[in-house]
Amino acid sequence: MKIFGSAIDVRPLFPREREAMLDLLRGLDPADWARSTVCPGWDVHDVAGHVLNDYMRRLSGSRDGYGGAVFANDETLPAYLTRTNDEFVRASRQLSPRLLIELLEHLGPRLDAVWAARDLEAPADLNVSWAAMDLDSPTWLDIGREYTEFWVHQQQVRDAVSLPGATEPDLMAPVLELFARALPYAVRALDRPEGTTVRLEVLGPAGGQWSAAREGGRWRMATPAGEPAARVSMDQDTFWRLATRGVTVEQARERARVSGDPELTAAMTTLLAVVA
Repeated sequence: MKIFGSAIDVRPLFPREREAMLDLLRGLDPADWARSTVCPGWDVHDVAGHVLNDYMRRLSGSRDGYGGAVFANDETLPAYLTRTNDEFVRASRQLSPRLLIELLEHLGPRLDAVWAARDLEAPADLNVSWAAMDLDSPTWLDIGREYTEFWVHQQQVRDAVSLPGATEPDLMAPVLELFARALPYAVRALDRPEGTTVRLEVLGPAGGQWSAAREGGRWRMATPAGEPAARVSMDQDTFWRLATRGVTVEQARERARVSGDPELTAAMTTLLAVVA
């Protein structure tokens, strides 16, 4: 059994997600660019600048082997990312919306080419800490994490300007499936007998069911089968927002249906699929 589950290849989706984002940005008026988003202290312009940072950071690191900014003394990964992300966003405020769009258009296909050349089962350039801290991640999970990042930031912009979109099942379903790969890590602290399973059900056109099982002394992704020891069910909008802290754990629990082992269901509803 693979700890992270079966590989998910999102590489064909990057151009479509990016074009949806670019169409969205092209249609904004100046007031829209200044609207606040769910990201504390960031407006729409800042979120677009952050996406540009993601493009440039991964091209510099994964394509060019450039290490980039270094950690400060005793700086944790979340603190490092908060600092370096904020530094770039502050600098990107010097860029016009038109230039931000042009840079995203120009750099996006170059990043697509980097992903296209990768062996999905090889060790990742960057481990996915919300899936496991003690194991190397496969490349498919690293690339998938980047896809979820871009999709979520697009949704944050759409929320800020009150425009729906990019929730078609073929674009959204891989995001939910990738976020579900955080399930074993969410319950990692709870020891249970071998063979114990938990099940997550996400309701909606892009939803699905995912399970984790206790095997070999740790939790692993598993094929849903039999009656789980704990079950959590929530709608797809609540799930992606929970996984990115767009809603609080308490809000997600109010919207969810849970049954079974209360410690396991409590852990499952703290699932997080961002670095925090």
